[in-house]
Amino acid sequence: MTDSSFDGLRAFLAVADLNSFTAAAARLGVTTTAVSKAVKLLEARHGAVLLRRTTRSVALTEAGAALAGMLRGAVGQIDDAFATLHASNGRPSGTLRLTMPRALGALSIAPLAERFRQRCPDVTLDIALDDGTVDLVAAGFDAGIRLGQSVDQDMVAVRLSADLRWSVLAAPAYLARCGRPDTPEALTAHHSLRYRFPDSGALHRWGFVRDGQAFHVDTRGGVIVNDTTLIRQFALAGMGLAYLPDMEAAADIEAGRLERVLAPFVPTTSGLFLYFPVRTQHQPKLRAFIDLAREQAGQAGIPDWA
Repeated sequence: MTDSSFDGLRAFLAVADLNSFTAAAARLGVTTTAVSKAVKLLEARHGAVLLRRTTRSVALTEAGAALAGMLRGAVGQIDDAFATLHASNGRPSGTLRLTMPRALGALSIAPLAERFRQRCPDVTLDIALDDGTVDLVAAGFDAGIRLGQSVDQDMVAVRLSADLRWSVLAAPAYLARCGRPDTPEALTAHHSLRYRFPDSGALHRWGFVRDGQAFHVDTRGGVIVNDTTLIRQFALAGMGLAYLPDMEAAADIEAGRLERVLAPFVPTTSGLFLYFPVRTQHQPKLRAFIDLAREQAGQAGIPDWA
């Protein structure tokens, strides 16, 4: 689908998604001036202000937000139709838009992306890293990667990893300076590097299990971050204890830069899943990605069930 076919709608939706004319231009492969002109013509043609522009930011007006919400699903269906048409030559094509959490998503997509590009050179991977909850349809994504407990029940889910092991971790320098907690309750006397959820703003409560009973500890500390990669870096610097998935900190644990504490008390959680709406799975570009994800999971001995 070309932007000219829809008189600026594609340019408007790109700006609405990215809150940036420059980023929208990069996605569409055109100039920033072209995107700005297309949106202005759209606004003039319909007599409505869709975007508020300042020298530093772009935001949807109420009318713009309503229009974007109604258009995304329709544009997605049109894209699906053209993708199916173009696939008649047997080669998936178009743009595959994926959303995933920053650290775990980056780790999970890295081995898939290279193989997918080799198999499907006519498909552009458009990957957005976001730790918050994302509505795939409303935001115009084809699929996402998230922890199993974060995937809505009405989505189709394909397992990408085994259940995740988590650890409470600290640098040797921190443990030498502050001691090693021997029970979860002892964490209240330690400096913890705490995670704040982007959507709710709530702090992550560290989960433990003892004698089969799950419980949480409200940790303390002078650092709160909404990015686990930065939490890991702070832990490496000896600033406190971190609660992280082993998948994210495996190299540091193996090299001894971070050490586990309280290991008998830390439970596993559901692994990572590729998820998508039922109606989108027949797009050739997404079908090819799903098949590759299943293939790679099978090679790693990961069962294909939720």
